Amino acid sequence: MTPLEDSKIIDLFYERSEQAIAELDLKYGSIVRRTANNILKNTRDAEECTNDTYLGVWNTVPPQRPNPLVSYTCRIARNLAIKRYRANTAAKRNSTYNVTLEELEECIPSPVNPEADAMAKELSAGISRFLDTLPYDDRYCFVRRYFFVDTVTDIAAELHWRPHRVTVRLSRIREKLYHYLKEEGLLE
Repeated sequence: MTPLEDSKIIDLFYERSEQAIAELDLKYGSIVRRTANNILKNTRDAEECTNDTYLGVWNTVPPQRPNPLVSYTCRIARNLAIKRYRANTAAKRNSTYNVTLEELEECIPSPVNPEADAMAKELSAGISRFLDTLPYDDRYCFVRRYFFVDTVTDIAAELHWRPHRVTVRLSRIREKLYHYLKEEGLLE
């Protein structure tokens, strides 16, 4: 069965047809599950997160008309998985996700107070502008690692590179990001 175009899936959500969820799962279910599982490292929790993601899309479309649908859906999945992860690991440490966050902390400090939330939006926009300046392979590595939380090994396999090449590339991208954000006045 051929997946529907995103606009047709969104139209089904606007019609409040339950077929919209089935079509969304057919087209993007594997990436949603992978995103959740990369963060949670638990198949059952990832499946629950996937179902909660579909409910989240159902509850927000309409009024939203996301474009692209895959990014919108994965952002919901990622946010739900992070929330579940924090609940699951409140008293313990999950090395894979924490390592990924620690890599980014070198160039992006985490907000520690409510005033920092407003700055986080500006920082997010700055990161988006930075990503627009990168060549495709660098942007792909960055997004796969820090948004989808893919392992270096998985990214290397997809790009037909050695893992060391991905690690070095990510290190250089983080350094460039730090300097870019500093020049933009988004870091002190």
